Amino acid sequence: LAEHDAFLHGARIPAELEKFGCSWCKRWVTKEKCGIFGLPEGDLGDGSYGAAWASFPTKEGPPFNQIEHVIRQIKERPHLRTHFVSPWIPQYTLQHSGLTRKVVVAPCHGWIHILGFPETKEVIIHHFQRSADLPVGVPFNIIQYAAFGMMVARVVGYTLREVVYTFSDAHIYESQYEKVKELLLREPRRLPTVILDQSITDIFDFRPEHFTLSDYEPHPKMLIPTPT
Repeated sequence: LAEHDAFLHGARIPAELEKFGCSWCKRWVTKEKCGIFGLPEGDLGDGSYGAAWASFPTKEGPPFNQIEHVIRQIKERPHLRTHFVSPWIPQYTLQHSGLTRKVVVAPCHGWIHILGFPETKEVIIHHFQRSADLPVGVPFNIIQYAAFGMMVARVVGYTLREVVYTFSDAHIYESQYEKVKELLLREPRRLPTVILDQSITDIFDFRPEHFTLSDYEPHPKMLIPTPT
């Protein structure tokens, strides 16, 4: 939740992510990794999630905040089918002999179609994931986009009906095989309940502490490796 919140605010360097309680990115933005893409040490890049969502480049000059404007459109014209957010800035994410990529980690997720139903005051989130690390990344991403759906629904006065997921490149790394086998042997347990603080009315004011988790009965923590 902290990571997603940071990206909604345009975070792209460790200090900005840490301000929201997210500290994962330092190993990804070393001098060596950033140097491959011509970026300064510590910068996820112009094509990273925060940059795309909060500062999408435009020919008009000023950067475009996708989150701010899609929320406004849902409020004013909820019936439209163009409530869409994209993390992909092609000129910063593609790479060939004449084009240098400007992002350390090309966005794996974050293509979001928000479907509004004004007659029932409901929203559906359809999330497309380009690259899906099934045992590690995907569980986190499902939480993030379910939470995003809850936040959107709250600020537009609707309720979240469901989250629909589409995977393109879904995979399990060889180093994860044994852990996945162990994971599949575990008996499923009931899903927990998440309640959102209803006093918040601006999507940019939400923080992890505004989500309350209850009825959570997890199995023991499992550490599954993730290639870097």
